Amino acid sequence: MKNFIILTLVLFLSVSCEKELVKQPKGLIEKEKMLDIMYDLSILEAVKYQHPLSLDSIDANQKRFVLQKYKVDSLQFAQSNIYYAADYEGYKDMFDAIAKRLEKNQRAADSLAKIDEKKAIKKKKQEEKLRKLNPELKEAMPAKANIDSIKTAMHARRIRQTR
Repeated sequence: MKNFIILTLVLFLSVSCEKELVKQPKGLIEKEKMLDIMYDLSILEAVKYQHPLSLDSIDANQKRFVLQKYKVDSLQFAQSNIYYAADYEGYKDMFDAIAKRLEKNQRAADSLAKIDEKKAIKKKKQEEKLRKLNPELKEAMPAKANIDSIKTAMHARRIRQTR
């Protein structure tokens, strides 16, 4: 009798573990498309975190923009996200793939930034040489504007206008 109860319990547990926790929604987004959407959303979140004023100038909702880009509505995205999140291992693999993609693009961006930095240093040296050769050029060259201060001023003006 004990063996029968244990066998029934084991059989019941094995069958119940195979059952899906969340049913597949009607408009399920394909996994690759879902990865692209989540990648774009993570980039926008990073931009919003690193440079909050850069996205304040855009009055549109960034998440809505990404969903429109992939022709997906927010309910379809939410249902698909819940469906994929129900499988912990699969969801973790999705985030690992996104992290790898972000790291790859980060390395590419870093190398481009180094190239731009070297070009700026080279240009600055050339300008210094020209100024030494001809001191009158110093007055002719315009001063560079600080873009961050311009964005800050525009943001402050927008806040004053809304009050």
